[in-house]
Amino acid sequence: MKNKLKKSRTDKSISGVCGGIAEYFGISSFGVRLLFLFLPANVLIYLILVNTMPDTPRSL
Repeated sequence: MKNKLKKSRTDKSISGVCGGIAEYFGISSFGVRLLFLFLPANVLIYLILVNTMPDTPRSL
């Protein structure tokens, strides 16, 4: 598997979690943000992902 779940460097509003999930699945980041908005435990899940998802490495 080549794609790994990582925070996005380009599509981020807070820390890049939703942008990274959107890039991984090939969908719109707006849809992922809406999904987080309506999840019951959205803050807890987001905080866990912010701390566990690796950053995208910098490119030259």
